[in-house]
Amino acid sequence: MAMLGRTSPVNIQASHVLCTPHAYGMRLWSRTASAKGRNLLATHTAGGILLVTGGGLLARRAKRPQRAARRAVAEATQAKEARPVFPFSAIVGQSEMKLSLILNVIDPKVGGVMIMGDRGTGKTTTIRALVDLLPEIACVADDPYNSSPTQSDVMSDDVRERRAKNEEMPVAYRKVPMVDLPLGATEDRVCGTIDIEKALTQGQKAFEPGLLAKANRGILYVDEVNLLDDHLVDVLLDSAAGGWNTVEREGISVRHPAKFILVGSGNPEEGELRPQLLDRFGMHALIKTERDPELRVQIVEGCQEFADDPVVFREKYQEMNKEFSDQILAAMERLKDVTIDADYRLKISQVCSELNIDGLRGDIVTNRAARAYAAFDGRTEVTEEDIRKVITLTLRHRLRKDVLDSMDTGDKVLKVFDEIFD
Repeated sequence: MAMLGRTSPVNIQASHVLCTPHAYGMRLWSRTASAKGRNLLATHTAGGILLVTGGGLLARRAKRPQRAARRAVAEATQAKEARPVFPFSAIVGQSEMKLSLILNVIDPKVGGVMIMGDRGTGKTTTIRALVDLLPEIACVADDPYNSSPTQSDVMSDDVRERRAKNEEMPVAYRKVPMVDLPLGATEDRVCGTIDIEKALTQGQKAFEPGLLAKANRGILYVDEVNLLDDHLVDVLLDSAAGGWNTVEREGISVRHPAKFILVGSGNPEEGELRPQLLDRFGMHALIKTERDPELRVQIVEGCQEFADDPVVFREKYQEMNKEFSDQILAAMERLKDVTIDADYRLKISQVCSELNIDGLRGDIVTNRAARAYAAFDGRTEVTEEDIRKVITLTLRHRLRKDVLDSMDTGDKVLKVFDEIFD
């Protein structure tokens, strides 16, 4: 490369040159290797042009650990400044909701949960409390999709390529992500967007990740899901079922892992989901306002104590939270060893057939939920009682044939269950 100016530096290795006007002449910034291996900066001026040379691919790779370190510091600061979370073990009542969430955490293939009930019953509080129980997960530090460094099904394509090249990847431990989907979110905000201008001018796939990318390996919570546009609900359910999100625009396609537990909530008084969408949720929890005055007082006192001093209140329930956390982690490890008798599987299908439930999702989810319940209870064999505990949650919302029908409380499901299992 011809050099303009007073001198020419030696051992210049430049992969690209950036020229910009400069009021005081030409400056050339280049990387040179000294005897000790350090980078030196050579400067030249002339002609009103600023030339800058960079380290190219090697330089960008060298910056990855720096970006990972800065991101780790930012996450640590954010975690330290985050508001305290209400303890899961301090939540009174709402057993259906808590059980549905726990079973989905133990086996995410159950397919998520739809929580319908009165407003002000602690839906969001319970979900945040459950996430607080879960341990940190190992992630590739400089990957925006929370990719696992070892599990290929939750790796982005970029991480897979780096792994195939045996490239060293920095690992960071993060809390299980919980992403709130705002009611007015657009499809671009949910799925992500492609920068077409950058793709055409620079030939690079410039992708801005959306909420689905942030929710990978975590929980995506949609409050008032019954008020969300149907096409967005379809996008969420498809991504949750397939585990991948694909964005295509103007002949450019980008995909990334989007494996998360979808949790929706809503108030039936504000509208219902279409039966086709309800069927896509694995479980359905129906919650109501507590009517027992003593329990209501207990809830109010707990909320007041937490508001006055959340740190002391959390310490009060720390041991019980630890027991819950250990029980969930043990169940996740035990799940692969849990078996269900062929006769029970046949009877589950008979219940679904007798209830005239369309499709096979009801059969599949009931089997998975029963296995998760047995694992949570510390056993490796599913019993009739395990199935009874979950079958209402997995089939109740699949009974409706008309949008004008009211939601069944589960009595019909249990009646058919008793007839077939007895």
